[in-house]
Amino acid sequence: MAGIKFSRKEFEKHIKITEEIKEKINLFGTHLENVTEDEIELEILPNRPDLFSLQTFIKSFSAFLGKNTGLREYKLNKPEKNYEVIIDKSVKDVRPFTACAIVKGMKFDDEKIKEIINIQEKIHTTLGRNRKKIAIGIYPLEKITLPIKFEARHPKDIKFIPLEMDRELNGLQILQQHPTGRDYAHLLEGCEKFPVFADAKGKILSMPPIINSHETGKISKDTTDIFIECSGFDFNILKKTLNILIVMLAEMNGKVYQMKLGKEITPDLTPEIIKLDIENVNKTLGLSLKEDEIKKLLEKMGYDYSKGKVSIPAWRTDIMHEADIIEDVAIAYGYEKFTPEIPPVATIGEVNRKESIKKKISDILTGLEMLELSSYHLVTKEDLSRFELNPEKVIELEKSKTDFKYLKPSMLLSTLNILSENIDNEYPQKIFEIGKEFKKDTAEETSIKEKDILCISLNPGNFTEIKQILEYLARMLNIQLKVEETSNKSYIEGRVGKIMLKEKEIGFIGEIHPQLLKNFHLKMPSSCLELDLEEVYSLMQ
Repeated sequence: MAGIKFSRKEFEKHIKITEEIKEKINLFGTHLENVTEDEIELEILPNRPDLFSLQTFIKSFSAFLGKNTGLREYKLNKPEKNYEVIIDKSVKDVRPFTACAIVKGMKFDDEKIKEIINIQEKIHTTLGRNRKKIAIGIYPLEKITLPIKFEARHPKDIKFIPLEMDRELNGLQILQQHPTGRDYAHLLEGCEKFPVFADAKGKILSMPPIINSHETGKISKDTTDIFIECSGFDFNILKKTLNILIVMLAEMNGKVYQMKLGKEITPDLTPEIIKLDIENVNKTLGLSLKEDEIKKLLEKMGYDYSKGKVSIPAWRTDIMHEADIIEDVAIAYGYEKFTPEIPPVATIGEVNRKESIKKKISDILTGLEMLELSSYHLVTKEDLSRFELNPEKVIELEKSKTDFKYLKPSMLLSTLNILSENIDNEYPQKIFEIGKEFKKDTAEETSIKEKDILCISLNPGNFTEIKQILEYLARMLNIQLKVEETSNKSYIEGRVGKIMLKEKEIGFIGEIHPQLLKNFHLKMPSSCLELDLEEVYSLMQ
């Protein structure tokens, strides 16, 4: 959850806070944390960054209350002369995409500047995953000469005074000496070149995702026109993030101008269209709503609806499927109106046998002071590349709205990912996870096979240590497992074996190959085992 604070005085210029309004705020899907004489504190889900600003929250909440419902519209002015960002091919391997805009006619004061900075950082930590996925820069236009260039340079060729410093540093020095540089240096780890935004005169605006220039990257009360850029790895998410920002600034009476980015022009507020099945809405919610009733409910949540199609605001990052729209229908209808019902089914509950076995395995391994993990079913193209897997050989989701669009083909991939994200934490790291991996059914190309897999990792660890854990686990489960010599590209040749159960191969055990360690930036030698639990289940039924 993202903690957001609004000025009560500014909030009540639009909506008077009463006991009823307090309850409505909670029913809107946001949690009212506290109300004082000066402030209103809310907890907002990270998937709703479009509600982080006072202006956009008021607009959305007012529609929920029945005022000015439907899809909001904002005017976008076409690019003027030199309103362009030239994207050099050198950024392709470091931070390939950007979405940009210019906003004019702003009237800043200390409170508005503080609010913009706070929202920028909230987006960085939530949607932006601590700047890895999204980095935002906001600059005073009067100090910049257009057009802008987005390119990658060798660190020693990047020289500027970073924010809140009084001396010039190069790219490497920023990562070593600037507090923000040290905090986010890992985002540029392994890069031969660093991305920069520079103006037509060569002045550097920033080195994303690290820091802005003190000269050209700091807005003040005298600033009226600004340049905004969002950089990262997913152009669609960057466009939505930019839309969130320009809608907020438009509500502050800013005049928004588009910019040319090669063949693209941003921002673009064209709504996305998703089909909605009325019958499915009613079946899911247990209601009997008519089409015109659903239309009114959708308009309360900021959508437009016509003939089975819903127009989604271009700044909503959380709408990926019809189910997300149905959830908003439920919010607009009012959760307090739903009547709980006991299903007309009489059953005697018992623990699923497979779950009992998984719990027993978990208890055994936690007894060995191992830490249990739970990872996502989806992975990214970058994850597959590090694992040296061709994306064409794994299962890809249709119409994925994020970069997590491949079903996890291997539990080992998830384990290495988690180890790579904890390279600076305390050692030894002894972890395990019982999860699913997904593969294409060779018999039917359209079918998906999923299996429960146990993956254990010791970091640092060797073959002998991981084999001792396997033997202990087999003894405690009262099953006979043996290890036979084999080869597997994920493990070191001669230090890998296949796990056999009644002459059937059910997994692998060994020391991770040095190339994989390098790909995942692991500092220690690691040993792992992968065990197909489906065969274990059948033996222990």
